[in-house]
Amino acid sequence: MEQSTDELDGLVRKRIRALRVAQGWSLEELAGRANLSQSSLSRIENGQRRLALDQLVTLARALDTTLDQLVETASDDVIISPTTDGAHGLMRWPVKSDPGMTVVRQRMTEPPPDNPARMRAHPGREWLVVLSGTAVLMLGHRRFRVETNQAAEFPTMLPHAIGAEGGPCEILGIFDRDARRGHQRDSRRTGMDCAPDLPHTT
Repeated sequence: MEQSTDELDGLVRKRIRALRVAQGWSLEELAGRANLSQSSLSRIENGQRRLALDQLVTLARALDTTLDQLVETASDDVIISPTTDGAHGLMRWPVKSDPGMTVVRQRMTEPPPDNPARMRAHPGREWLVVLSGTAVLMLGHRRFRVETNQAAEFPTMLPHAIGAEGGPCEILGIFDRDARRGHQRDSRRTGMDCAPDLPHTT
């Protein structure tokens, strides 16, 4: 549902004030940065002065944002439901603002593979946090234990694999476009029993 003009007007005014307060700036400080009088800025924030395009451009620049971000409307589809692959204990969410990114939650029960040939390497970057249990990240010739609430970030051009240690673990991973595509190519090439975007060995 599209927002009305009045709703958008009010949202932009609140956003200007919120951004100013977040920077710790007084009305006087932002007015100086935007080449406006303090009274003009106060009336803009309070809805007592018409929003002019040239002033919005200047204010966006002064607030270190863009005009598009300043007037961006709220989305009705805020809630995103995951796709689920129960066979691999995996849930996956797209990131709407960046279709190249994917967020994955996976439950693992097996340790990482002993055979280095089962480790994968491909362009991209991955970030993961362990939600519960202990994970083992194999990265090149190194072995890392990743405990609950610890995170790891690494370039996926390094051969890598991940598994559980001492019982099941759950991880939440963020994959950029290249990493996601790399996993898809790996799974098609090897024919491994794998999740849609994420091989069983990560």
